[in-house]
Amino acid sequence: MNKDSKIYIAGHRGMVGSAIWRALDAQGYSNLIGKPSKDLDLRNQKAVSDFISKEKPDIIIDAAAKVGGILANSKYQFEFLIENMQIQNNLIDAAHKSNVEKFVFLGSSCIYPKLAPQPLKESYLLTGPLEPTNDGYAIAKISGVRLCKALRDQYNKDFVSLMPTNLYGPHDNFELQSSHVLPAMIRKFHEAKSNNNAPVTLWGTGSPMREFLHVDDLAKAVIYAVENDLPEHLYNVGTGIDVTIKDLAKIVQETVGHKGEIVWDDSKPDGTPRKLMDVSKMNALGWKAEIELSKGTQSTYEWFLANENTLKKNKIK
Repeated sequence: MNKDSKIYIAGHRGMVGSAIWRALDAQGYSNLIGKPSKDLDLRNQKAVSDFISKEKPDIIIDAAAKVGGILANSKYQFEFLIENMQIQNNLIDAAHKSNVEKFVFLGSSCIYPKLAPQPLKESYLLTGPLEPTNDGYAIAKISGVRLCKALRDQYNKDFVSLMPTNLYGPHDNFELQSSHVLPAMIRKFHEAKSNNNAPVTLWGTGSPMREFLHVDDLAKAVIYAVENDLPEHLYNVGTGIDVTIKDLAKIVQETVGHKGEIVWDDSKPDGTPRKLMDVSKMNALGWKAEIELSKGTQSTYEWFLANENTLKKNKIK
């Protein structure tokens, strides 16, 4: 690969895609292309095929997905399964047919069994039942991993799958009905602080443990995958460090400056008890996460404050 390689970033306006775009641009990659969803519906097979055939990118990075937290995943299982399968199937198939040189597929740690041993190794894939609250999204992403592996095995394609842990950072989704835990906490604590430090109610017991990766660290892992021939088809991307949801709440509360009470609603589900990634394979290749959680939370909150008016205009509820 060289700095003039034509790179298509699917989902380039999302949190992950925009971080990858910024990182590639900062590294001197000058031939980046993106297409907003209003101009290219990635669920439309013909539209995707025509676009890839016309543009002929050297590299495709699939950062496009329908994503959400426990509530959204539980409520819209069908949509999360079918739309994610449509997006990735169309992109992977079009890349194969157009002889795209390299394809980087991004998934999620939820592909691993709910009760798999910790930390999660890549070899644990398909060894047990998934977490029921998001198995639609997980099954879709598993199928994407298997498609990329099949193309490597059958056609010797340089298609690789990166599975990041829980992501956060600038351009995250702060809508309470569909966001993940960290941005949801930022919004809740911020609004409670503005409301005379009102109590903040959080789902579950606070006992589950989660690992959090700043999206800029993921972007660097993607660049590593772009610039190097990775020997295997699947790699975990994370920090290798986890915290309880209670400890995360304290970090966010302190970052925001909220002084009120935290109430845990244990009638709501906790989700998977623990999800810690074994990132030894990526670390051995030369990539390692650098952004510490408290510092990353601080910069994410600063981004939220800087964009609060825009978020309100978008009618975040």
